[in-house]
Amino acid sequence: MPPPAEEFAVDDLDEFESRLDSFLNRFHADDLRRILLPDPDGKLHFPLVIDFAELLEFDPEVAHQLYDYPKDVLELFDAAAQRALDKFDAAARRADKTLDSQRKAGDETMEKKFVHVRVNTSGSALECPEASPSIGKVRVKHRGTLLTLKGTVIRSGGVKMIEGERKYQCRKCKCRFTVHPELEAGNRITLPASCKSKSAKGCGGANFQLIEDSITCHDYQEIKIQENIQLLGVGSIPRSMPIILMDDLVDIVKAGDDVVVTGRLSAKWSPDIKDVRSNLDPMLIANFVRRTNELKSDLDIPVEIINKFEEFWAASRATPLKGRNSILKGICPQIYGLFTVKLAVALTLIGGVQHVDASGTKVRGEPHMLLVGDPGTGKSQFLKFAAKLSNRSVITTGLGSTSAGLTVTAVKDGGEWMLEAGALVLADGGLCCIDEFDSMREHDRTTIHEAMEQQTISIAKAGLVTTLNTRTTVFGATNPKGQYDPNESLSVNTTLSGPLLSRFDIVLVLLDTKNKKWDKIVSSHILAENTEEKKGKTSDPEVMWTLSMLRRYIHYVKQHFKPVLTKEAERVISSYYQRQRQSGTRNAAHARLMFRNDVTKLDAIAAILCIESSMTTSAIVDTAGNALHSNFTENPDQECILKCDSIAYLSKNIKYLTDEISN
Repeated sequence: MPPPAEEFAVDDLDEFESRLDSFLNRFHADDLRRILLPDPDGKLHFPLVIDFAELLEFDPEVAHQLYDYPKDVLELFDAAAQRALDKFDAAARRADKTLDSQRKAGDETMEKKFVHVRVNTSGSALECPEASPSIGKVRVKHRGTLLTLKGTVIRSGGVKMIEGERKYQCRKCKCRFTVHPELEAGNRITLPASCKSKSAKGCGGANFQLIEDSITCHDYQEIKIQENIQLLGVGSIPRSMPIILMDDLVDIVKAGDDVVVTGRLSAKWSPDIKDVRSNLDPMLIANFVRRTNELKSDLDIPVEIINKFEEFWAASRATPLKGRNSILKGICPQIYGLFTVKLAVALTLIGGVQHVDASGTKVRGEPHMLLVGDPGTGKSQFLKFAAKLSNRSVITTGLGSTSAGLTVTAVKDGGEWMLEAGALVLADGGLCCIDEFDSMREHDRTTIHEAMEQQTISIAKAGLVTTLNTRTTVFGATNPKGQYDPNESLSVNTTLSGPLLSRFDIVLVLLDTKNKKWDKIVSSHILAENTEEKKGKTSDPEVMWTLSMLRRYIHYVKQHFKPVLTKEAERVISSYYQRQRQSGTRNAAHARLMFRNDVTKLDAIAAILCIESSMTTSAIVDTAGNALHSNFTENPDQECILKCDSIAYLSKNIKYLTDEISN
C-alpha cells in the first residue's frame, strides 16, 4: 500500500475557518439565501457550487490547501457553509416575526441541515494534465488530491443507503465521540483502542456503547466512467474507473452521458476471491459532477459564428442549391465527387423532426443510412468523417461487435447484477457507425431491429427488466456478397435480411464499374491535389466549411430549426409516395440544411432525388446511373428543374406533380 500523504495542518485553524467564511460571504451569499427558500421536493441535501478559479484569485493559500487536502478542507468548507446558512436564517427570522412564529408552531420544512460545497474546476488552473489526466494515466501520485476526470458513463448502479457516521459513549466516563466508517474498507467501522476523553488524567476505558438514533445515513450510488474513445491513440485500450456519488449527486447521470467529475482519488480493497490476490482498486469519491452532453454545442458556437451562417445564406439567397453544395463539398473533401453520398450523409447527420400524435405514438426523426459498395469506394472514410461531425458518436465493426456489445450487457459486480451500456446506448442522441456490417453474425443483427425502429432496447436479463433509450442514427457500411448483380434484390446481394434493410431509410450502392472517363477525372484530381498549390483558394466559399465549422453548423440547425411542411411540399410528397412506400421525414433534414423552418418544394424534390438514388441504380441523379460517379454540377439550381421531369416520369399517372414542378 502506498505511503499515506502528509496530514492536513494549518498554523491557526480559527483564522483558516474565518477565511473560508469571508469567501462564502463575499461570493455566495445570494446562493445561500436561495437555499433557505421553501423547497417543494423536500430535499435533505443542498449543493453550493464554488469556482476554483474564483477561490484561487481570492485566497491562493486556501486554494492550494484544497487541492492538496480535499477531504479535510471540504469538511471545513461544509461547516463554514452551514454556519453562514444558520446566520442568514437567524437574520431572516429576526426580520420576519411571522416566520419565527410558524417555526415555533412546529413547521420545520425550511430548516436546512446539510449543505455541501461542490468545487467546479472549469476554466481554472486545475484543467492542466497534472490535475486533470486521462483515466489511463491516473497514478499513485494523484492519491488524496483533488482530481478531475472526463469520460462516458458506461455503468450506472442503483441508489443505495450507506452509513455516514454514528456516535458512541464511553461506559466509564460517559464521554461521547463520533466514528466515521471507512469507505475504502467496505464501509467498515473501527472503534478506537481507548477512550478519546480529553481530560487531564485520561479515561483509559475501552468499553463503548452505541447511542440510539445517532446513525446518519447518506444516499449512495456507484457508476463507472470510461475514457472517450475518440481521444485515444491507435491501439490504446480505453480504461475505466468507478465513481462514488453521494447525497445530492446520486441519480443525476445515466449510462451514455458524457461527464466531467471532480473528486478525491482513493482506493478500496478488491473483493476476496479464493486463490486470487487482493489488490487496491482506484476509485474517485466525487465532489462535483457536470454533464457535458448539452453543453458542447452551446459552448462551441459563439455569436460571431452564427452571424457567419446568416451572412452565408443571405449571399446565397439567389442560388440556394449552390450554397448547399458549398457546404457538401466540406464533407470528406479528400474524396472527389460523390455528390449523392455527401448529400445523404449531411441529411442523415442533421436528421428530421420527431412527430408525436395525440395517442403518444412516436415517429422517429433520426434516419438510418447504409452504404453498400465495392472495396475502395470510400465507405469507411465517410463513416469516420461522419463520426467526427457528430456531437456524440461510437464507431465499431461488425466482426468486433456482439449483441451485448451493441445493446446492453448484464455484469455482476460485488454480488450485484448491473447493466453496462453498449454502443447503441452510448450513442443515444448521436451517431453509431458500424463498419463491415456484413461481418456481423445473424443473431447479433436481429438485436438491433427494435433499437433502429422503436429507438428503445427492452432488457430482461438477470432479473433486471427495463427499457433503455437508443435515440441514435445508425450509419452502416458493407460490401456486396461477391460481384454485385443488378438483376437481383439488395437482400440477395448483401445477404442482409429484408426486415433489417427496411429499417435503413437511405441505402446507397457504390459500384466500381471501371469507367475509364471517371477514373481519368479522379486520377487527375488526386495528382493536382498533391502537386499544385491552389491559388486564390481563400476566396472560395468552400474554405469556410472546415470540419469544426461543419460540426457547429450541424449542431446549430438541429437545435434551432424545427421545419414544418408547406402545402406545396405536402402535395409533392403525397403524389410521389403514392407510388413509393417510404417516409417523408427526410424533407425536414434538407430544410434544416438549407437554414430554414419551412419545408418547400425544393426540399421535397431534393429528398425524392436522394431516395431515388438509394434504389440501387438510378439515372435521375446522375447520368452514369451510379452514386459512386455522381458529381457536383456547375448550376445546380437550374439542373434541379430538369431533374424534376424525371421524378414526374417515375410517378406516372399522377398529373399534379408534373404541373407543379413545371411551374
